[in-house]
Order: sequence, then structure tokens, then C-alpha cells
Amino acid sequence: MSFIDGLHPRIPFNQAKWSGGAITPRIVVLHDTAGPLDAGSSRDYLRDNDQKVSVHFVLERDGGIEQQVRVGHRANHAGRSNYHGRSGVNDFSVGIEIVNPGRMTRFSATEAQAWYGRRFDIGEHGIQEIETPQHGRGLWMPYTEVQLTSLRHLLRNLFEGIPTLTDITTHWYISPGRKVDTNPLFPLEHMRSLIFGREDPLDAAEDEVAVDVPGEEFVQIEVPDDALNMRRWPSFNPNVLARIPDGAVVPVIRCGEFGGRAWLKVIYGGHEGWIVGRYAAPIVHSKGRAAS
Repeated sequence: MSFIDGLHPRIPFNQAKWSGGAITPRIVVLHDTAGPLDAGSSRDYLRDNDQKVSVHFVLERDGGIEQQVRVGHRANHAGRSNYHGRSGVNDFSVGIEIVNPGRMTRFSATEAQAWYGRRFDIGEHGIQEIETPQHGRGLWMPYTEVQLTSLRHLLRNLFEGIPTLTDITTHWYISPGRKVDTNPLFPLEHMRSLIFGREDPLDAAEDEVAVDVPGEEFVQIEVPDDALNMRRWPSFNPNVLARIPDGAVVPVIRCGEFGGRAWLKVIYGGHEGWIVGRYAAPIVHSKGRAAS
């Protein structure tokens, strides 16, 4: 069953209050809900509100998806917008809302505050302070691993089922200066590379910056928690491959500085991935000599 003909068999459908006439989808537009993280909160609002807002899909923090408008029909998700010279993006797009608090401000040294007053522990949620020309300065919460996995599957199904789709973009791109979603932690180019089969820019950046570690060298994991995230790329965007237990000794194969931090590429559990260098004891050779 294709999306264009109706509903996906594995995604529940609950009709939104505001749904327009037939359209031919050309692009997918990604949004942040910029609302509470409680499951169902943004989903219920988007389905039934008096602001005439609607969207095709809502993606929860736990990866759950609800469809609210058929993809062959207009949803009111983009507002005043323009894509490559064509205005009124609602008339030719599929909208996906990703549950995320959006831009936050610093409440204290350890807490970030969303516009609606909710505070989040910065360390617990992996919140980062970032400034970009498109987003301005703010505190931003990463997307969950399962959200990005679900989004990847949804996008793949959409592009396989709707031959008229040509691109994946964001609300900030089609409404510059007015909107800042998705937030700067969203791996847009990586997601595009997965769907379109293009070269992954993160892989290219790794090849350009990182260097091989000669010989057999090892580090011991030293973290305050019980385990350390090993990541697909040297980035805090959601891309965790495995969790390496505190105290584990792992071989190092590459190293490099990314985003002002030292990263090490190691082998663990049959995977090759990156860890933050400051959570590894000084490198030692396999014979026990300290590395020079």
C-alpha cells in the first residue's frame, strides 16, 4: 500500500481537523514541535486546534509515528514559505513534525528553559549551546536515536511510494529568518545521504581531518557513568553504535580533533566507532609502554 493512495499499514491514522484539497507532493519539510515532550501532547494539539495548523506526520521521542493528513492532501504546516522560487510550500509538500523543545535559553549553569517554561537538565539531556547564521544562538536538545531511526524508515517509505518527491528540507530553509527548526543538531545532510544514496559529508569530514594511529595502541575507558557512548562519527548528533563499559580496554585505530574536541576511533564489540578522547586513559602500546 503506498502513501499516496492512503495509509501506511504500520502507522496509525487519526484525521486532523484541518486538511485541504489534493496536492502533488514534491518535497518533505521537517519541523520541530517546539512544545512539551510528553507523549501525545503535540500530536493531540496538531490533530485538533483552533489555529488551523496541521501536519501529515508527528514523530514522538520514543519513535512512534501518527499520520494525521493523507500525503496526497494539503496540510497547514509551513505557513509563509518559499522553496527555490516557488511560494506556498503547503501546496506541494509533506510535513513531518518531530517532537523537540526547540530553541531554549539558559536558566542556570545546569538547566535550560524552553519558551513554555519547562526546564531541562543540560547534562542529562545532552543539551548544547550553539549559534549558527540560520538559527541564531540558543541551547538545543539532541534528537533521540530511535526518532532518527523511525524518521529514516518513514522517509524511505515516502520516497519509494511517491515518485514525485525530490528533496528533504527544513522549516528554517523555506522560511528563513522566521523559523529555526529543525534545530542545528539535526543531521540533515546525513539523512539526505541515507535516503538519496549520496556521499555522506560526515564520512568525508572524518577522512579529511582524522589520521591513522600507527602500531597497536590501546586506551582504557574512564567515565563517571557506567559506560561511554561509541559513535558512528565524531559528533554528538544521535549516532550511537554501542556503549563501552567503564574500565574496558580498547584498541585505537584513528584520532582527530572535531568541533574543538579530541576524538579517538576505537574497536569494540565488532564495531569501529568514535569516543571522546578525554574519557580515555593515556594511550599505551600493547607491550605496556606509554605512547610518546
